[in-house]
Amino acid sequence: MLDTDKFIKKLIDKGYSHLCSVPCSFAKNLINASINYSQELEYVPCASEAVACSIAAGLKIAGKKPIVIVQSSGLTNMGSCITSMLLPYEIKFPIVVSWRTYKTGDSEIQHQHLATRLPDLVDAYGYEYTLLDKNNLNNSIKQIEDCESINMICILENDTFSKVELQVDHKLDLSQFPKRSAYLKILNENYKDLDVMFIGTTGNTARELFNFMPNTSNLYMVGNMGGALSVGLGAAKAGKKVVVCGGDAEFVMHMGGLTSAGRYNNEQIDMTYILFDNESNKSTGGQKTYQNHISYNGIANNSNITADDFIVDNLSSFSQILQTNMGILGVRFINVRCSYDEDVSRPDMISIKQSAKLV
Repeated sequence: MLDTDKFIKKLIDKGYSHLCSVPCSFAKNLINASINYSQELEYVPCASEAVACSIAAGLKIAGKKPIVIVQSSGLTNMGSCITSMLLPYEIKFPIVVSWRTYKTGDSEIQHQHLATRLPDLVDAYGYEYTLLDKNNLNNSIKQIEDCESINMICILENDTFSKVELQVDHKLDLSQFPKRSAYLKILNENYKDLDVMFIGTTGNTARELFNFMPNTSNLYMVGNMGGALSVGLGAAKAGKKVVVCGGDAEFVMHMGGLTSAGRYNNEQIDMTYILFDNESNKSTGGQKTYQNHISYNGIANNSNITADDFIVDNLSSFSQILQTNMGILGVRFINVRCSYDEDVSRPDMISIKQSAKLV
């Protein structure tokens, strides 16, 4: 295992300037260290892996030394940037990709395919790959530096980096807000046994739907981050009543889904998008999403989605707005501030696959 602080300090000594990332649980300690050292190696939180890759390309063109860190499923989001910009323009910088493993019954289904096919994907992009040395600090730094001269991706295995806690000023205090599970219990009570399709987005949201909404029809969308609203739009256009339960990190990943949904707000569809904003990437280490500059309500309204001008931050208001919205056609948006439960079990494989057969 590598000493994470020493690894970061070595990168700083080598002149690396920015770490562009979409958080991953395998890389959380490296990301935490980068956040702690952000004055020297700036942490750049990115809405998607494609954004991370493009920002890094701009940094490199402008003379900086960026590093990109993503997870294996996110490498697919980078495909266009890699193949249509980095390769033809001969732009090279280190790309570190976590190799998410898969074990039947003990892993999330979205990692099953790339658990064995990740090398094939890297090869299809025109890159080589190397496993980042988890036992030799100097060699691991050399592997990072090699990515400056050849088209190579460093593959990150689990437990490569030693534990690093975020410094206090980088941690969140959400204790004034109800847990998301409390809101979900209200949804379960209001919609139990009704013909309404709930879609829980990637991460803890899908897990919490499984644990706290046993009496509703749920789609546990454990992968395809950023796509929950678009899946919901498709189901709504097919005639289903839909409630999409999203998150703040999920909201920004593929915002074209918002503008697409808004196009159909005046049609006879019934879809509500509930954004559960806990300001963090809970399932990948709890880092802040750094999105306080965003008006989610404003973006929704400007996408022609019906949104009120307030943020729900208590259970009473949540119950009231649900009653107000019930039976109203169109595409609606509800912005909810929440905290979260620390540990929530994943849906089992049978439940995940059955959840995609709701009709």
